[in-house]
Amino acid sequence: MIKSTHLPDFFTLQSIFEGIQDAIYCHDLEFRITNWSPAAERMFGYTVPEVLGQSVFLLIPEDKYSEKEKIMKEVLNNKRISQYRTIRLTRSGKQIPVALSISPIKDEDGQIIGTSQIVHDVSFEQLAEEKQSRLAAIIESSEDAIISKTLDGIITTWNKGAEHIFGYTEEEAVGRPITILLPADRLGEEETIIASLRRGEKVDHIQTIRKTKDGRLVNISLTVSPIKNHDGVVIGASKVARNITAQKESEMLIAKHMERLELLNAVGRSINESLDLQQILQQVTDATTKLTDAEFGAFFYNQVNQEGESYWLYTISGAPREAFANFPMPRNTDVFHPTFSGEGVVRSDDITKDSRYGKNAPYYGKPSGHLPVISYLAVPVKTKSGEVIGGLFFGHQDKAIFKEEHEELVLTVASQAAIAIENSRLFKEVQELSAKKDEFIAMASHELKTPMTSLFGFLQLAHRSAGESAAKNLLEKAIRQLEKMTVLVSDLFDISKIQSGKLQLNIEYLNLAILIREVKESFLQAHPDHILTIEMPEQSFVNADRMRLEQVMTNLLNNAVKYAPAAKTIELKVQHQDKEILTSIKDFGPGISEENQRHIFSQFYQAKESKDGSAGLGLGLFISKDIIERHGGRIWVESEPGNGATFKFSLPLAQEH
Repeated sequence: MIKSTHLPDFFTLQSIFEGIQDAIYCHDLEFRITNWSPAAERMFGYTVPEVLGQSVFLLIPEDKYSEKEKIMKEVLNNKRISQYRTIRLTRSGKQIPVALSISPIKDEDGQIIGTSQIVHDVSFEQLAEEKQSRLAAIIESSEDAIISKTLDGIITTWNKGAEHIFGYTEEEAVGRPITILLPADRLGEEETIIASLRRGEKVDHIQTIRKTKDGRLVNISLTVSPIKNHDGVVIGASKVARNITAQKESEMLIAKHMERLELLNAVGRSINESLDLQQILQQVTDATTKLTDAEFGAFFYNQVNQEGESYWLYTISGAPREAFANFPMPRNTDVFHPTFSGEGVVRSDDITKDSRYGKNAPYYGKPSGHLPVISYLAVPVKTKSGEVIGGLFFGHQDKAIFKEEHEELVLTVASQAAIAIENSRLFKEVQELSAKKDEFIAMASHELKTPMTSLFGFLQLAHRSAGESAAKNLLEKAIRQLEKMTVLVSDLFDISKIQSGKLQLNIEYLNLAILIREVKESFLQAHPDHILTIEMPEQSFVNADRMRLEQVMTNLLNNAVKYAPAAKTIELKVQHQDKEILTSIKDFGPGISEENQRHIFSQFYQAKESKDGSAGLGLGLFISKDIIERHGGRIWVESEPGNGATFKFSLPLAQEH
C-alpha cells in the first residue's frame, strides 16, 4: 500500500486505474457496490450506471455466498486477502475463475466502512496449462507494479507490487529518477515513452526488460498512461508493469520443442476447425495412431453403466471397425481402469507381461481373434474440469514400440481434443439456447406491440384533450418515450425475423427520389431545428421494398442527429454509378474511430463515441445492413475522427419498367 506521505492525486489514481488490466471495484458494509473500474466493466459486462448501488452478490454464484461472508469476516478483522481463487459471474451468466485481492476501506477515524477488490481473470492460465500439456509449467500471475512519475522522469508514487518486482522500498524509490530501473542499453526507451506522453498518447502493453535493485534483469509487460490536470495538460505518467519472466521462460521452453509442435500443428488446426464430434475424434485417432507408429489405434468413449463397466468404441484407425464387431466393449479391468478413471497414462513394452494383464474372466487376456497387441499405450482424455471423456488406446504386435516422446505427443493431442470436444458440446448447447432466445424475442416483441399501440392511441387522445395544461407537456414527453420504445420493439422483432430467415421484402418498382422527399418531410417534422440538404437526380428507379428502404434512411438520418448533436446540417446525395445507385448521408460531427468502423454494423454493437446514454440496443445498423444486402446492395461507412461520418449504401439500378 502506498504510504500517506506520498499519496497520489486524483488524476494519478484515475490514470493508474485506467492502466490496470485487472478489474477493481469497491462495496460498503451492506454489500452495495460503490466504485467500478473500466476493467471491471470489460470483465463483467456491467456499465457504471448499471452496477453502482447494486448488491455485490450479483457477481457471485449462489454456492459461493457463504464463502463471501467468510471472507468478509476476515476483512472486518483488518485482514487483507491476497490472490484468493474462486468463481465470479459475468452479466451474461458466464462463470469465470478469478484470483481476488481484497483490502478493507477505512474512514478518517480508522473504522472499516467497506472493501476494495482487485479481480484477476485466471481463465487464460488454465487454458494455457491444458494446451501446453506438460511442455511448460503453469504461469502464476504476480501483483502488478504501479508507479507514477513526472515528465522529468522522477518517481512520485510506488506501490507494494513495484517493491516486490524491483526490490526497492517506497522510501528508496520515490524522488529518484525512473532510470534506476532501466538497463544501460535501454535508456533510449524512456525518451521515446516521455515523447509519446507529452503528446497525450498511451503506451500500451509493450514487452521490455527492466533492472531490479540487486541488478537482476526481469521481463515485463508495460503500460504507460499520461496523467493530466484539470486543464487537460499532461503533467506526469503512470506505469503498470507486470512481471512476465516466467512466461518468457516458458516461451523458451516451447521454442525447444518447436519441431514437435510443428508436427502437431496440422492436427490441432483440423481439430479446432471442426465442431462435429465424430469428425474431431476420428481426426484425433488417425493423427495419434500415425504419430505413435502404432499398427492401430482406437478411441473409447467413457459411457459408464450403473456398475461402472461399460465403454463405447467411438473411432478406430489402422484396422477395420469390423475387427471389433464380434467382441464386447472393454470392461473396468485392471488394465483399462487407470485410463477410464483418469489416473494416468499406461505405457508397456509388453502388456502381456504386465502384472495387471490377464486377471479378469472370462478371457483372462485377449479373446481369440483379437488384434495382436504386445506394445501398449493408453492415454486418458480429460476436460479442464477433470472429467474423463474417454481414452486413446494404441497397439502394436512388436515389443517396445512406444517411447516417452510418443506418450507426450498423445498427451498434447489429447488435451487439444478435450478442448475441441468441449467446444463441440458447448456449440450444440449454444445452438439450442440461441434458438430459444430467438423464439422468446419474437414472442415478446410481438406481444408487446398490441398493448403499446393501444397505449399510444390513449396518450394521443389525452394529449388532444389536455389543452394548454401542465399535463400536456408530460403527455408529450410520454409519447416521445413511447415512440422510442416502439422503435426498440420493432428492431427486436426485425432481429428475430432476420435470425429465423423470415424477414420478407415487398418488392416494387419505385423512384428513390420520391421516397427521399417523403423521408425528408417526416425527418424535418421530427427535427425542425436541423437542415437536410439533398442533391439527387429526379429519377432513380430501383426494385425495392419501400417501407424497408425508408426504415434504412430514417435510421441513418436519426444516427446523424444522435451522434452529431452540435451539427445541425446533414447532407444527402444520390448518384448513378455504372449500374448502381449510390446514396450517401453525411453528418458533421466528431466522426467514428477505426475500431468502431470495423464493428459498427455488428449486432448489439454501440459506438464508443456516444456519450449521451441514448445509444439504444445497437440494432439499427445491423438491421439496415441486412435489408440492403437482401436487396443485392452493400452498405459501409467512411469517416475520419473530427471530420464527421458518411454512411453510404448502393442498390442495383432497376431496368426500365
